[in-house]
Amino acid sequence: MPIGEFGGAPPLAAEGSPVLTTPMYWMYEMGQASLNPARAVTDATKLLFQNPLNPWARTEVGKSVAAACELFERTTRRYGKPEWGLNDTEVNGIRVPVEVRSVWEKPFCKLLYFDRKFARPLRSPQPRVLIVAPMSGHYATLLRGTVEAFLPAHEVYITDWADARMVPLSDGRFDLDDYIDYVIEMLHVLGGNTHVMAVCQPSVPVVAAVSIMEARRDPFVPTSMTLMGGPIDTRRNPTGVNKLAQERGIDWFRNTVITKVPFPHPGMMRDVYPGFLQLNGFISMNLDRHMDAHKRLFANLVKGDGDLVDKHRDFYDEYLAVMDLSAEYYLQTVDTVFVKHSLPKGEMTHRGTRVDPSKVTRVALMTVEGENDDISGLGQTEATHTLCSSIPDHRRVHYVQKGVGHYGVFNGSRFKSEIVPRIHDFMVSAANPSSLQALAAE
Repeated sequence: MPIGEFGGAPPLAAEGSPVLTTPMYWMYEMGQASLNPARAVTDATKLLFQNPLNPWARTEVGKSVAAACELFERTTRRYGKPEWGLNDTEVNGIRVPVEVRSVWEKPFCKLLYFDRKFARPLRSPQPRVLIVAPMSGHYATLLRGTVEAFLPAHEVYITDWADARMVPLSDGRFDLDDYIDYVIEMLHVLGGNTHVMAVCQPSVPVVAAVSIMEARRDPFVPTSMTLMGGPIDTRRNPTGVNKLAQERGIDWFRNTVITKVPFPHPGMMRDVYPGFLQLNGFISMNLDRHMDAHKRLFANLVKGDGDLVDKHRDFYDEYLAVMDLSAEYYLQTVDTVFVKHSLPKGEMTHRGTRVDPSKVTRVALMTVEGENDDISGLGQTEATHTLCSSIPDHRRVHYVQKGVGHYGVFNGSRFKSEIVPRIHDFMVSAANPSSLQALAAE
């Protein structure tokens, strides 16, 4: 889940001329609008061939027509922001309803709280964790499985980043410095005694935010910091994505993928890296796999295999839902993290002040990596331990999960069974140096 999957954007005929890249988004919108009549006809045809009163509905031909109609509808649809769908969880063997509500809000982000409605208060408080979701194309709901895994034993908050095309130009710009400010403000809102966990891309701004808070001796500094599959130092075991960013440089991204939001979106004329270009990148990296998945969908629709069809729908409803990124944030992140390697070189600044991770002394640190991660290579997240040199050894833990790739670091069966328990133990022990010392020795 890198910041936009660098290799995916198609080259433009007008490369090097930002003025001429603007119509790209407008043409995309017109293309979507032009498909509406065909989509309506396809929808009606699908209903016709699924109607039990239609004798063709029970034939191979009828099922194939209905399956083809669904395939067309799904591949031409513009997917909206998914719902969380986390209505309850199990705490100490009891099902507890969950209400998702916003507790803090700014133009580019909401802080969501998964409020578990207990019939009676817990005997002892559970760790409060702020999950900083990636702002790299997909919505925060991509971490639904992450949140679900932490809900039984944690008080969970998550950053819900806004789609830039929905933010009016009058609300101002948003860049990496603003992102860091948002993280600091959210930690202040939570009022201390909070564990912060960054999933992938947010690792860099979270380290920056904590470093700044420590330098200021901020009383609301988090108790612990957990970084998962983050690009702290992309010079270590660089992946294909890292190499491509280094080769092309920031000017290529500025001239190739940045365009303006068209009418009628609220963010009209805002400079963005549009979601449809990001989606092109996501899919083109594994095109054969996605084509095979849709071929299987067609076959399963014809066979009537509801379970496999539902699994496909659930995955792609999430995967194909993308959002626009603010151009300032995207370009500054690419330049700072992937091109200049500013944080590990000691050159990263926040509003003119150098970010110094060696100032971090009060925050326990845990890093988690996947053995087969092809986005953030092995060692890139572990590099944080070198940068945060003032954290005592007994207050730091590094863990490599065997047999998982990038996605498996924060989701899936091994994440739930092997990674979550370790993070939970780390958070519970963060305020107890002797417990952390034993944990670090494992």
